[in-house]
Amino acid sequence: TNDQLLKKAVVSTQSTGARVAHVLKVGKNNFKPPPKVDSSVVRIEPMNPMPNINFVEWDGLTRIVFTRKNKTLAAIFKSKSVLELLTKNYQIYCSLNEVMVQDDFDIKKKIEDIFEECNFKETRARTMTNDQLLKLLERFNAHDIHFSS
Repeated sequence: TNDQLLKKAVVSTQSTGARVAHVLKVGKNNFKPPPKVDSSVVRIEPMNPMPNINFVEWDGLTRIVFTRKNKTLAAIFKSKSVLELLTKNYQIYCSLNEVMVQDDFDIKKKIEDIFEECNFKETRARTMTNDQLLKLLERFNAHDIHFSS
């Protein structure tokens, strides 16, 4: 939905340390056909230097958590598609780094441990700050779970 994309865009813009300023409001009568809402012009000024973020990883994480922003993180990360993606990415990461995947490897357990460390199990994406999302990404990466293959 548009709301989902907007929240993801705002978080992604802010994660770069960019300054966002409202320039002016544009009325719906300035468009043909007129939309049902007013628009705005905003200025986005990137910060220098850019923060040290792997933007492919960041995009992967935010894409997952904002797909269902009203669900808890625990519920989002229990979905079959997310578990399959992260398992595949984990296996690829281990293969590329010559790490053996344990026979009893359990991605669900690994994710639960991460949420316990961060205390984010009952957190909803829509309520998270950029710092919390960055912390979550850092914790996943520290456990060798990545959002890009």
